[in-house]
Amino acid sequence: MISYLLRRILQLLPVLLIASVLVWGMIYAVPGNPVAVMVGENASAEQVAAETARLGLDRPVAVQYAAWLGSALRGDLGASIHSREPVLKLIGERLPATLQLAALATLLALALGIPVALAGAVAPNSWLDRLLSGWSALALGVPTFWLGILLILLFAVELRWLPSASGYVAFWDAPLQTLRNTALPALTLAVYVSGIFARFLRASLITELNADYVRTARAKGLPERTVVMRHALRNALLPFITIVGIMTASFIGGAVVTESVFTYPGIGRLLIQAISSRDYPLIQGCILVILGIYVAINVVVDLVYAYVDPRIEYS
Repeated sequence: MISYLLRRILQLLPVLLIASVLVWGMIYAVPGNPVAVMVGENASAEQVAAETARLGLDRPVAVQYAAWLGSALRGDLGASIHSREPVLKLIGERLPATLQLAALATLLALALGIPVALAGAVAPNSWLDRLLSGWSALALGVPTFWLGILLILLFAVELRWLPSASGYVAFWDAPLQTLRNTALPALTLAVYVSGIFARFLRASLITELNADYVRTARAKGLPERTVVMRHALRNALLPFITIVGIMTASFIGGAVVTESVFTYPGIGRLLIQAISSRDYPLIQGCILVILGIYVAINVVVDLVYAYVDPRIEYS
C-alpha cells in the first residue's frame, strides 16, 4: 500500500507541475498590466518600473517561473494586492468553511441519491422507477443559483426557519449552529449532485443484478435483500466511488455560485472577490490550492478501492 501510494504521488507530480505552469501563466494571459493594477491608475512610469523591478517581472520568463515555484513549494504564495496579507493566510481562513460545506453536501447527496438508485434498480422500468428517474432528471436540470434563491425565499423569507446569509461555524464548536448555517447551501449543492449519484449508481447496479453471480446467488435461495445489498451493491460501488470523489472535489472549487448566492465565506467566494478586484496573487493561490486538493482526493479514491474490493492488490 505504501509503495503504491508513493508511486501514485510520483505519477501526479508532472500533473501538478503542468498545472502550476498554467496557473502562473494566467497573469500573462489576462489583458492589461498587473503592475499597473498594483500601483494604482495614477502611478507614474517610474513607479511602474520600480514596482516591476521589485517584483522581478523584468527578468526572463523562465527565471520568474522558477522563483515563483520555489516560493510556492516553501508555502509562500505571495501577498494579496489589496489586503497586503499573505495569500496562504487568506486561503487558510476560508478553506475550512468550504471543506465543511463540501462534506455536508456530499453526505446529503448520498442520502438523497442512493435510496433513489436502489429503488429504481430493484424494479427497473416500473412506475416507481420512472417517477424516480423523472426526479433525477429534474434535479439535474434545475440551476443551482435558481434553486438557492427559491430555498432562501421559502425557508428564510416565508418560514423564517433558516438564515438567508450563511456564516461559518466550526462543527466541533457548535454542531446545531453549523447545521443551521450550512443547511441551505449544502442542500442546494446536494440536490443537483444527488441526481448524478442516482443515475450513475442505478445504471451500475442494474448491470450487476444481471450478472451470472447474482443469478447463482438467487438460485441458492438467498433473500433478495441479501443479494442486492451484500453482493451486487458492493461491486456496483466501485465505479460509483469515482463519481463521489470527483463531485466532492468539484465542491471545493465549483461551489462558487452557491457560495456567492448565500454569501458563504468559503474559498469559492474568495476566488470571485479576487477575480473582481484583479488580485492576481490571490487568484493564483486559490486555483493552485484547489488543484492540489482535487489531486489529493483522487489519490484517496484510489486507496478506498482496496477496502471496497479485496480483489484489488496494491504492490
